[in-house]
Amino acid sequence: MGQRAADADARALIDPRRLDASARLVGERGLSDREVEEIVDLFQALRRWHRTSEAHSEASRRYMRLGENDMRAIRFMMAVAREGRPVTSTMIAQHLGISGPSVTKMLDRLERAGHVRREPHPTDRRALSVRVTDATRATATATVGRDHTRRFEIAATMSSDERRAATRFLSALADLPVMEHPPLEADAGLEP
Repeated sequence: MGQRAADADARALIDPRRLDASARLVGERGLSDREVEEIVDLFQALRRWHRTSEAHSEASRRYMRLGENDMRAIRFMMAVAREGRPVTSTMIAQHLGISGPSVTKMLDRLERAGHVRREPHPTDRRALSVRVTDATRATATATVGRDHTRRFEIAATMSSDERRAATRFLSALADLPVMEHPPLEADAGLEP
């Protein structure tokens, strides 16, 4: 299947006129075909961005030979250090939403690989702080930082109204509550 056919199939999957659950909405809202096409274009672009964002993140992780939480921890440590604050393992655990022992294992691995250093905390003699090494900081800046700069540049070229509209749209999507679905009849041990 060629890219054009794949794109057409992907569009069909998000076209509300083709989905039972949302086809009624098109009629109720009185949307024209042009308006529906604009909405499909918007969701298609959002899907493409999601795939591309994942690909960029994966490429950076592969290049640096790090896992997702490793990269998130390093970005967090770099951001906090930029503010002039020491980073502790507790802060990393809270940021990542993982346990203290998991952070300890991760920091052990990152330290062995030369990505971080543990040092005495500057104000608390009982604690250690964690710093990203200069080499890892330079590599992260050259990879993840360069990608972020490219994305920021695109946003900077938009008008203020366009940025606010995009922010409203993405925030509204993010604010949708996760729907908890009841088990299917087959899952409940009943015949469909």
